[in-house]
Amino acid sequence: MAIARTPRGKWIEEGLRALSAGGPEAVRIEALAQALGVSKGGFYGYFRNRDALLAEILDTWEREVTENVIERVERDGGDARTRLGRLFTIAGSGDSRMTSTTAELAIRDWARRDETVAERLKRVDNRRMEYMRSLFGSFCADADDVEVRCLITFSLRIGNHFVAADHGGRSRAEVLELTRKWLLR
Repeated sequence: MAIARTPRGKWIEEGLRALSAGGPEAVRIEALAQALGVSKGGFYGYFRNRDALLAEILDTWEREVTENVIERVERDGGDARTRLGRLFTIAGSGDSRMTSTTAELAIRDWARRDETVAERLKRVDNRRMEYMRSLFGSFCADADDVEVRCLITFSLRIGNHFVAADHGGRSRAEVLELTRKWLLR
C-alpha cells in the first residue's frame, strides 16, 4: 500500500500561514511538518532547503496577487469601471490565504529587512499599479488624476486595516463604498 505524499502546495500554504503569523523566522521545516501532521522527510522531496521554500512562497504569492487577480478581473469583461469594481471586490475579499491582508502585511514587513524581498515587493506593487493605471486611464484623461486614483486605491488596500478612526456616524463599509464611487466617477 503506497503512502500518499503531502502535496507541494500544502507545504507552501502552511509556510505562508507561518510567515503571516510570525514572519520569515517562523517558517521552520519541523514546525511546518508538525502542523501538517507529517514527517519533515517529505519536505526534502520538494525543496532543497528552507530558503527554497521561502522563494516558492514568494513566487506563489506574487503570482496570486498579480496575474491571477488580473485574470479574474478580466475574465468577465466589461468596461474599465466594471473591471475596477471587480478588482476592488476581489482585493477586499482576501478570499485566499495568498491574497489575505495578513499575508500582504507580513511580506511587507519582511521586505523592510530583506533587500531581495523588497525588490520583489516593488515588482509586485509596480505590476499592480500598471494594471490600475491602464483601467483608470481608459476614462481619466489627466495622467495626474490617474496616478492619484491609483495611489488612493492602493493605499486603501494596504492601509485600511491600520485606521481606527470613526467616520462621523458612518460605518467603515459605508465610507469605503463612498470612496469606491468617488474613485470610479
